[in-house]
Parts: sequence; structure tokens; C-alpha cells
Amino acid sequence: MTGKAVAIAHGAATIVNAIALGKGAAFGVDLWTKAEVKLTDDPHVFKAEITSDPKENTALIEKTVLRVLQRFSLDNSFGAIVKTWSNIPIAKGLKSSSAAANAVALAATEALGKTLDDLEIVKLGVDAAFDAKVTVTGAFDDACASYFGGVVITNNLNREIVKQLPLAEDLTVLFHVPPEKAYTADSNVTRLQTVKPLIEIAYKEALEGKVWEALTLNGLIYSSASGYNPAIALDALAAGAVAAGLCGKGPAVTAVASKDKIGSVKAALKRYDGEILQARLNREKAKVL
Repeated sequence: MTGKAVAIAHGAATIVNAIALGKGAAFGVDLWTKAEVKLTDDPHVFKAEITSDPKENTALIEKTVLRVLQRFSLDNSFGAIVKTWSNIPIAKGLKSSSAAANAVALAATEALGKTLDDLEIVKLGVDAAFDAKVTVTGAFDDACASYFGGVVITNNLNREIVKQLPLAEDLTVLFHVPPEKAYTADSNVTRLQTVKPLIEIAYKEALEGKVWEALTLNGLIYSSASGYNPAIALDALAAGAVAAGLCGKGPAVTAVASKDKIGSVKAALKRYDGEILQARLNREKAKVL
């Protein structure tokens, strides 16, 4: 047993938000979170630090390590010191929780000198997200897109991957990230579920491989239901984006653009208060470093 390990998981962006339907879809982007897990001889004692955002609550990373220890019946043998660092802003809808849980679960498993299959690692992170109360749906779609890369379409209620699609195009992903934060656990789920019949349509589009159409449709529907300004996405589309819409529960907006349209789409997004993050599509799996 090494007792210490570092792992990386990448970010993801919403295609279909699972809150209304219990089914969702997401795709991988090359933003990242790294996690270092050091085991200690203090059972049930977890010291955790989010170095890129030290004021944030560390419950998720603590619960993730605990879930891994419990999986191997070692929770009465070890505690852990955990650090994460990331270029994914927290509580903006950019899957910071999914990436963190994946990286921590992978690093903790490796630190124990154990192996688990990929899907079990993802599911331990999803369980921890429920334990830490940072999720409404379990975000299984986001967690899978973060872990596996590419496009992943899921049934979150059954924790089942329905379909995986490769990302063939060479496209750039731009995120408009407003100053405010929005925590998934605070979402008005009842209100968001009123749009279920419309989200069904977006989900079917995704299953047929029309992922960018699904992203735009989903984003506009959830913007309306959540009270976010749909004009940001519409302006990005008018500037030539292939797809644009609310990411997760917001407030960030995703815009997907071809190389020749990056400048015009970025200019459209810059008209609104906030920062612009640029990323590429991710096709790589989470891994131990």
C-alpha cells in the first residue's frame, strides 16, 4: 500500500440537465481537478483543503474518501489528509463537484493499493455527493462525462449509461461565468420539473446524436424555468455558435464554436458581466498521476 496518491479528472458540460427527467446527458471538457489523498492512522479524521477556493465547504471530498474506505471495510483503520486543486470555478454549473469526487475517489482507491472498475469509482463519488447534499439528481451524467470524456447519455435514476458517443469535431467550448454562485442543492426542483415534457424532446435529440441541438434546447428551457437571461445563449448563437445554453443549473452558459467563430462568439459573451473560460473537448479518462 502506497498510502498516498494523486489523480486527475476532467470537467464536463451539460447537454441535458437531469433534474426534470431523471435522465441526462453531458460531454467532457479539458478543464480539470486534481486530488491528493494521504492516508493517516487517525480513523474517521479527515483534513481537507480546496486549495483553489479555500472558503468552500469540503464535505464532498471528505465523504468521498469515507465512501472509498467503507467500500473496503477500512473506515475504522484510516483517516486521510486530502487536497484538491482545480481550474473549474465552484458553484457555477461547471461540474466542479463531479470532477472533485471522481479525482478524490480514484486517488483514495490508489492510496489504499486497491483497484475498482471505473463505474464503481464514479458511483462512489455519486453516493458521496448525496451524502454531502451537493446534488439533487446524483449528477450521474456529469460524473460519467467527467470520468470517461466524450458524450455520455444516462439514466440517473438507475445509474445506467444509456449511450456513449465520441466527440469527433474539433470544436472549442466557451463558458460565460457570471460573478454569482448557485448551489445545486438550492434549486427549486418542483419548478424545474414543470418543463419535463420539453426536456423529453431534448433527451430524444441527444439519443439520436443531435447533441448540440439538444444542448441549445435544454439550455433555453432551463433558463426560462430558472429565471436566467436566455439572451446570453441567443447572442452566442447569433454570433455563429454551433450550440449555446445554460450549463447545469447555471449560472454559467456554455457556447460551442468552430475555430473561425471563436472571436465573434467570445465578443458576444463579453457584452455580459462575468469572465469567459475557454476549453477544448475532452476525450480522456480520469487517471492516477
